[in-house]
Amino acid sequence: MQVKKAVFPVAGLGTRFLPATKASPKEMLNLIDKPLVQYVVEEAVNAGIEQILFVTGRNKRSIEDHFDIAFELEALLHEKGKQDEAMAVRSLADLVNIFYVRQKQALGLGHAILCAREFINNEPFAVLLGDDIIDSERPCLAQLLDVYRHWRGPVLALEQVPMEAISSYGCVKAKTIAPRTYEVLDMVEKPKLEDAPSDLAIIGRYILTPDIFPILERQQPGKGGEIQLTDAILELSKSRTIYGCHFEGNRHDCGDKLGFLKATVDLALKREEFREDFTAFLQTKVCRI
Repeated sequence: MQVKKAVFPVAGLGTRFLPATKASPKEMLNLIDKPLVQYVVEEAVNAGIEQILFVTGRNKRSIEDHFDIAFELEALLHEKGKQDEAMAVRSLADLVNIFYVRQKQALGLGHAILCAREFINNEPFAVLLGDDIIDSERPCLAQLLDVYRHWRGPVLALEQVPMEAISSYGCVKAKTIAPRTYEVLDMVEKPKLEDAPSDLAIIGRYILTPDIFPILERQQPGKGGEIQLTDAILELSKSRTIYGCHFEGNRHDCGDKLGFLKATVDLALKREEFREDFTAFLQTKVCRI
């Protein structure tokens, strides 16, 4: 069965970006000229996703507004002769079919995925986290879907990270079964350095199968008092093989302030209209350090 649905858990409070996220979702933080969440939605669409479910919470209404039709704005832009801008605004509403469900309590990523059960309706599905902006020639999700189609099982996006940072991630013990493809043997959520089985971290892209839902339904809170998706996937691995895809591309952790700044610089330098002037500006700053 093809993967045509994706779940975007966006109910988090974004406390690392306070006060900017006090009244505005972190997913709507602007990266050059688009909010973070738009980059991830575009990745999903470019990978072939046809339906997206946002699992939302309080103060997330601006996400809905961003991907909705804005008649008044479009009319104003047309009136002013700004046809390209009007088309860009309308294209957001036409990107993909989007649905919404409210996660009434922030009980963890696993609980957010459980909120999508009726929407998924016994189909394989993707999960994308808006913190991770992945710049790649081929969409990261498309790379995971290649692994899913070949091996017919759940797939985790994997990235090598410095061991001193491994305690910030879920990580895996795995064996190589094909180029950049692994069979996952074990998973640990945010381990101590001495307990980490490898430097392969789980990144915010997943292909999951509907048999994860009964496990999530009975899952007990884990680390942090939350229902951890990693724990549920580990339980699922007892009955079926879990795969890992060491994707090609450059990931920016935009849930972190420094990561957000790095993403801004990296993506701006790839834009032709900014490259020359922005490079010159950065060089003047480096010379002053």
